[in-house]
Amino acid sequence: MYIVIQFSVCVVIPFFCIFLYCIVVMLHTFASHRHFLDNSRYILFAYMLINDTLQLLSSVLLFLFVMGNVKFAIVYCAPLLFFSTSTFQNTPLILAAMSLERYVAIFYPLQRPAAWRADRIWVIILSLWLVSCILPIVDFSLGETKPGVNVFSTPVLCKTMVLNSSPVQTLFKVSLNGLFFTVVAAIIMFTYMRILLETRKMRQDRASVGKAMHTVLLHGFQLLLCMSAFTHPVTESHISMQAGWLQEHISFFNYFCFILLPRFLSPLIYGLRDESLRGLFGIEKIASKYFEKS
Repeated sequence: MYIVIQFSVCVVIPFFCIFLYCIVVMLHTFASHRHFLDNSRYILFAYMLINDTLQLLSSVLLFLFVMGNVKFAIVYCAPLLFFSTSTFQNTPLILAAMSLERYVAIFYPLQRPAAWRADRIWVIILSLWLVSCILPIVDFSLGETKPGVNVFSTPVLCKTMVLNSSPVQTLFKVSLNGLFFTVVAAIIMFTYMRILLETRKMRQDRASVGKAMHTVLLHGFQLLLCMSAFTHPVTESHISMQAGWLQEHISFFNYFCFILLPRFLSPLIYGLRDESLRGLFGIEKIASKYFEKS
């Protein structure tokens, strides 16, 4: 058990530090160049970077607490779980907003709605935060503590199942996540098809429309990376039955492959694909080999 904890810490912490360094470099780049702050697309991307960083930070803390068997009262555990859940649910909403922003930029370039302008995009961001925070509050309010458990004094492992104990709450959470990702997938598919049809009709400026189409398609890939977290129960039961791994090994494998790694790859892939960011990071020649078709 101690070896598993040591290995987990030695893998997760450096991985998160590398991710954090890349995110800090990207955010510093945004803050240092005014034209990024005048573009609603880059503002939403910076918002996604901040959200994913907060989500990874909270999930890494929860993972290390569980692996180290660190217990504390529910009153301290609940805010951390709430923060992790709200940032997790915020990601698909951000992807939907970024896809709609590309749609608005293509179809309403001169008459862009006020909320989608760079100086008003904070309205969209605030709305996304509001939705992603309200739903976990409803979710946690449906939970029931076990008999004999005092939320202020009884030490427990800080896991989702501690607050998600009732069948009604489980059904609500599954339905909510399914609805979230279905709606976002429908928005991404709609914007992609509309931009694809527009590309075929336009004779001029096909390059910019084509890039917007590939950007929306990339958001679909990012959504798939987010959805990989839902394979956690399936892979856990399959590995337990077929490979006979210890529970600690399975937990680390699932966390690294289906939560940590997708969150690490998603913003980096998007950042490397963007020509402006590649040029500023000095990796234009390397990245262009893989993204030149976009």
